[in-house]
Amino acid sequence: MSNRRVIVAASLGTVFEWYDFFLYGSLAAFFSTRFFPAENETAALLASLATFGAGFGVRPLGAIIFGYMGDRVGRKKTFLVTITLMGVATMLVGFLPTYESAGIWASAGLVSLRLMQGLAIGGEYGGAAVYVAEHAPPGKVGGHTGWINSMATGGFLVALAVVLSCRTFLGEDAFAEWGWRVPFIGSIVLLVISLYIRLRMGESPVFQAMKERGTISRNPIVESLSTWKSTRLILVAMFGVANGATVVFYTAQFSTFYFLQTALKVSGATSMALIAVAAGVTLPMCALFGWMSDKVGRKPVILAGYGLAILFIFPAFNMIAHMGNPDLMDAQERAPVTISGPECSFHLFADEQQSDCDQALDFFSSRGINYTRQPTNGAASSDPLVVSVGDQEISGFDKPAFEAALVSAGYPEKADPDKINHVGIILVIIALMTCTGMAYGPTAAILAEMFPAKVRYTSLSVPYHFGAGWFGGFLPLVSQLIVAMTGNVYAGLWYPVIVTIFAFLVLAFLIRETRGTPLDQ
Repeated sequence: MSNRRVIVAASLGTVFEWYDFFLYGSLAAFFSTRFFPAENETAALLASLATFGAGFGVRPLGAIIFGYMGDRVGRKKTFLVTITLMGVATMLVGFLPTYESAGIWASAGLVSLRLMQGLAIGGEYGGAAVYVAEHAPPGKVGGHTGWINSMATGGFLVALAVVLSCRTFLGEDAFAEWGWRVPFIGSIVLLVISLYIRLRMGESPVFQAMKERGTISRNPIVESLSTWKSTRLILVAMFGVANGATVVFYTAQFSTFYFLQTALKVSGATSMALIAVAAGVTLPMCALFGWMSDKVGRKPVILAGYGLAILFIFPAFNMIAHMGNPDLMDAQERAPVTISGPECSFHLFADEQQSDCDQALDFFSSRGINYTRQPTNGAASSDPLVVSVGDQEISGFDKPAFEAALVSAGYPEKADPDKINHVGIILVIIALMTCTGMAYGPTAAILAEMFPAKVRYTSLSVPYHFGAGWFGGFLPLVSQLIVAMTGNVYAGLWYPVIVTIFAFLVLAFLIRETRGTPLDQ
């Protein structure tokens, strides 16, 4: 099988896998009102993001199960199982009843299918990375495997394109009523195509050689963790490669999308279009920087991506805010919101916030409006709540008064389409996605080269999916929760920055350069 055919076959399967995951991610805010109680808007959004994260939470289990299969029975057979499980789970989402008709069973059904998707993708990335790396000629592992990571962006792009097309051709009303099901049910077409492609693939030459020699691992899970040296290698791979690369990836792809919609009140269609254009432009970045890592080494390229992301994340989102909703930024500077009174906090899982103070936090958080908390010294729970919007003061929780004060102070209900700097936002997101290409592009190569062939599928998959699933997958939820708790729309960015700083240090000091490591050992 030609190298190009190997890359195309593995990468197209990855497009499908990530299409499924990103499809839900792009509709998470929309799903919050379809599958969860809608009385508490912020809690519903967070529950939807938690369900999105749940699929990532079980990815390590999928990595263990399918990693074992991949090292024991072969890369190709495992590929077929993961793609089938993913496709069936995605299609079934399109047939789920909503919360309005089925109550909690609708929520349970969505969570169950997300868990099935998470299990499947837990075995997908490791298989694709190992399969392509073991086919790649010496000196070209980074460039070849970089296309797998580029196709993750491709899956995201296809998901956005499908959702935008459905909304455009069906109309917002029809899409809200039943059209949201079309992208999920229609994914059966992608499943058939992906199965056809993967059935035509041969087995990895490295695995085939091990099978002929009788050197296949008897228990890859035990062998991957049998000594401190092998366990340490998995830990540093997780904290130094998987964590940092995927957190940068999700910040550029997802955090920008949620930020535009929830904090800046840019329409869903416009937000999707902006992200889609930037993703289309940067689609080859991972492959480009994977190729570059073949020339200068894996570590210099990844560390450069980490460093630039750490320095650029906060300025990037600040620029997006001023270009996406300048009226909101002006209003927040002229008439800042201050909440004074008793100590209180936002309750994530409550159907309704209890105290006046709790409800005020929920009101402003759900609208993406910055606020400053000023607890009264020694305040009791019975002390009055005072909300200030500029020089206007409102006592107690009075939603109509809050809304009137915001309007009077110039706070817009949504971003003005005529004032959005579309080109500027796209350029900023392109810069973020370029950091992603540097950090994420060589990831498959360095992980494949860190582990021996007989346990490579398992040893690669486990750290990647612990890092990507737990630190990357829960990024939207954790970041949004930090925003809700602090009242600062930028506070959630500390999560990816701190994780990336830690990854930078681990990679710099605890992981050796792997470029040129033979993969048939």
